[in-house]
Amino acid sequence: MHILILGAAGMLGRKLGAAITAGALPFTRLTLADVVAPAPVTGATVKVLNLADPGAAAEAVRDRPDLIFHLAAVVSGEAEADLAKGYAVNLDASRALFDAIAGLPDYCPRLVFASSLAVFGAPFPKVIPDDFHLTPHTSYGTQKAMTELLLSDYSRRGLVDGVALRLPTICIRPGAPNRAASGFYSSILREPLNGQPATLPVRDSLRHWFASPRAATGFFLQAARLDTGLLGPSRALSMPGLSASIAEMIEALRRVAGQEAVDLIRHEPDPVIQAIVEPWAEACEARTARDLGFTAEESFDEIIRIYLEDDHPSRPQA
Repeated sequence: MHILILGAAGMLGRKLGAAITAGALPFTRLTLADVVAPAPVTGATVKVLNLADPGAAAEAVRDRPDLIFHLAAVVSGEAEADLAKGYAVNLDASRALFDAIAGLPDYCPRLVFASSLAVFGAPFPKVIPDDFHLTPHTSYGTQKAMTELLLSDYSRRGLVDGVALRLPTICIRPGAPNRAASGFYSSILREPLNGQPATLPVRDSLRHWFASPRAATGFFLQAARLDTGLLGPSRALSMPGLSASIAEMIEALRRVAGQEAVDLIRHEPDPVIQAIVEPWAEACEARTARDLGFTAEESFDEIIRIYLEDDHPSRPQA
């Protein structure tokens, strides 16, 4: 099986590539593609391309990969700040990819797409059901929702075998902050765990839906193995996760790392970030995904320990 990861240089792309090469999925060929060269992985081919460039989508699928993980995207804060770039990358490039696949005769790969809970918009029930309507309140959410609909339609027509995963906010993300509006959810834990100060730009009573990078990697692997005949006409699934307030996250940090870590967090309100994240989902039912074998963490203590085991700078190197 030939596996292609688009967006392979990103955090989830790197973790997914490492899991596959460690034996999580069988493959005869693995291609890692991104706008910057992904870190080389034993047994993988590296390809540099920008999916938004003319002809790039056709080049990406020229060798007819059997399984495609589509993680390439402009993140939420950047998509809101740069409307044209957000639509070019998050919608137009995805449409170009689907059309490039459809243009190849006798070809229907499994395509796993990284979507987002930003496809939903307030007002919400306390727990969002699997069939909740799509009313995004951001350009990023709108781009993801439109791509979900395209993926379901192309799958209905037998042009692609698609699965869209509506990811919770992934926490704790390793490395440097990115331009995602949700980035502070990781930084208020990651930086104190690394002995550095962190800024909290929103109220600590804000509640949201989370999963670890380890769980997210598992989501993609499970989607690759899934019997898509069980999905019906909609190919989008809300992923399981953990509902927690920021205050609860900070209490978990105190339990795991002590008061000295908590003391490194400063509250500095940011109205731009507040406006983006306030309408986001607090919790999802995710019953369909759970029934199909998708799993996530059950406590924030566990999420913090996963960061310490997998990504903390002091962890033993493989």
